Amino acid sequence: MRYVIIIVGTIAVIAVLAGIKAKQIGTLIGFGEKMQAMGQPPEVVSTVRAQRQSWEGTLEAVGTVTSSRGVDLSNDAPGVISKIRFESGQVVKKGQVLVELDSSVERAQLASIRARHKFAETQASRSRALVEAGAAAQAQLDTDESTLNSLGADAKALAAQIDRKIVRAPFSGRLGIRAVNLGQYLAPGTRITVLETTESEYVDFTLPQRDLPVLKNGMQVRVSREGSTEQIAVGTIDAIAPSVDPVTRNVKVRALLENTEGKVRSGMFVGVKVVLPEKSDVVAVPVTAVVHAAYGDSVFIVEPKKDAAGKPQNGHDGKPAFVARQQFVRLGEMRGDFVAVEEGLKDGQEIVTAGAFKLRNGAPIAIKNDGAQKPSLSPTPENK
Repeated sequence: MRYVIIIVGTIAVIAVLAGIKAKQIGTLIGFGEKMQAMGQPPEVVSTVRAQRQSWEGTLEAVGTVTSSRGVDLSNDAPGVISKIRFESGQVVKKGQVLVELDSSVERAQLASIRARHKFAETQASRSRALVEAGAAAQAQLDTDESTLNSLGADAKALAAQIDRKIVRAPFSGRLGIRAVNLGQYLAPGTRITVLETTESEYVDFTLPQRDLPVLKNGMQVRVSREGSTEQIAVGTIDAIAPSVDPVTRNVKVRALLENTEGKVRSGMFVGVKVVLPEKSDVVAVPVTAVVHAAYGDSVFIVEPKKDAAGKPQNGHDGKPAFVARQQFVRLGEMRGDFVAVEEGLKDGQEIVTAGAFKLRNGAPIAIKNDGAQKPSLSPTPENK
């Protein structure tokens, strides 16, 4: 009898537990059915409308900055450096004295010749007076004047030799690093330093031969730092090579950059944009709106959610409901935060810009544009 009671009690406990579990499962099933009826929760995204923008045409290349006027300064005459009148990197003016070589011997000789020249002037003046008075022969006057002229020529030659031992700046600009020292003997042609103008620079670059028909002297050129969109100089095309490289099929172009303010230096590697006179209208979208995949690029277009009859539906909050439709596009040129869409999108269509990576075709969305960053054609982000 005792065993029967135990068995009955056990069965009763199992039955109670099974009932509780069945109720829990029924509740979960009901909750799931309710959630299924409500549908997938919307994804929060930011949106913008595709814009038709007028973009100026450009030809892009990379170039090298070269000095419009730059020379290696060297001495013309041999000698020992007696004075150095510049510092490395100094800005100098045209004609400024940079280096003086020892010319003490030549100066002493010049002083002697000038003294003899002064005496010869006196002799010639005296002979001239005597000839006029008939007290001396004309031959004596001719000899004295010849001596005077010869000494004058010798004085000019020595002055020129002394001047050759002074190195001056041939034009205004910035000096390079000094390559000589005080007391150093310089053979003719020894490199002293480099001088480059600060007023203008050249940038040399190449473009494909297909761009030759649109290239003209005077076209505007914009220069930016390599790997950056920061514009550092503006110039104009100064020369176009008359021939095309037979190996690369590229043509060499040179642009003159004015008033660079020291932002470009000779030898720099820079980005170059040649501005074309014609502008083109494009449908542009922010770069963040594009979803890249192996099978193509796409954007998500915002559309009203509709029922089976094609009527717009409202969400649980009573407001219009929206879904995202995936649209494949063909992309064109990029400008700043924007990319041109050549095919697949129309002007004014609303697209997802933030959160597109987590969407699929037909996914419900909730639009929240508060605090969304506005794209720009010339972004200037802070360096944090």
